[in-house]
Amino acid sequence: MNETVLQNLESGLLTITMNRPDRRNALNVDMTLGLVAAARRAAEDHEVRAVLLKGAGGTFCVGGDVKSMAEGRAPQSFENRMVNLRRGMEVSRILHEMSKPVVAQLDGAAAGAGLSIALACDFRVASTSVKITTAFAKVGLSGDYGGTYFLTQMLGSAKARELYLLSPVLTAQEALALGMVTRVVADTEVEAATRELAMSLAQGPSITLGYIKRNINNAERLSLENCFDAEAFHHSRAGETGDHKEAAKAFVEKRKPVFQNH
Repeated sequence: MNETVLQNLESGLLTITMNRPDRRNALNVDMTLGLVAAARRAAEDHEVRAVLLKGAGGTFCVGGDVKSMAEGRAPQSFENRMVNLRRGMEVSRILHEMSKPVVAQLDGAAAGAGLSIALACDFRVASTSVKITTAFAKVGLSGDYGGTYFLTQMLGSAKARELYLLSPVLTAQEALALGMVTRVVADTEVEAATRELAMSLAQGPSITLGYIKRNINNAERLSLENCFDAEAFHHSRAGETGDHKEAAKAFVEKRKPVFQNH
């Protein structure tokens, strides 16, 4: 059992916890493999309707284990290093592309690959005191886990260049002003606020939310005409689901809809 990544499924919400609090949840081989496995489980398990990604001990993730890198432990060939890195990076792709909404709880620090993984999620709830930085340039690395892709898509090329080449440390409010985080809450409230948001998504119209996420992902790479075709297809399919029927009925009856697991 991989103790560096914990999983807990409750009421359709899968909570994935990075569990190396003594190293501020720095990524090592066990953790990256555990994250990929947890993300795949989230994408494939029909009982999972939404995902909450967090770090143990009051820190999200400071990125790669720089201390181990500096000590030169277990040197690898270029080919092995690249293959292993690319394998671990799949966690960002799976979180970004899965048909379930993903919420990240950002507290303590979100840096380097940790920030990249957070950017792959759909929502980021930040604590007031969290520190956010790309960090790579400061440790002589160019970036991984999709951070350059996500920041460029999210903020545009000019801002992505600034955040990567200069590597400033952003406050939660600065990140919010840029659009990098969804909301900022007090340190003492971030866990409850993130869980509340994630659970509301887990109890929502899961099929419809999946279609919405696919439409937005399509917009990152498809032509306008192809996006229209996909929207028409997903909209029509959503209209055939029990989610739509329940939502429409609840709207007419002026009550909160109750969605069933699918």
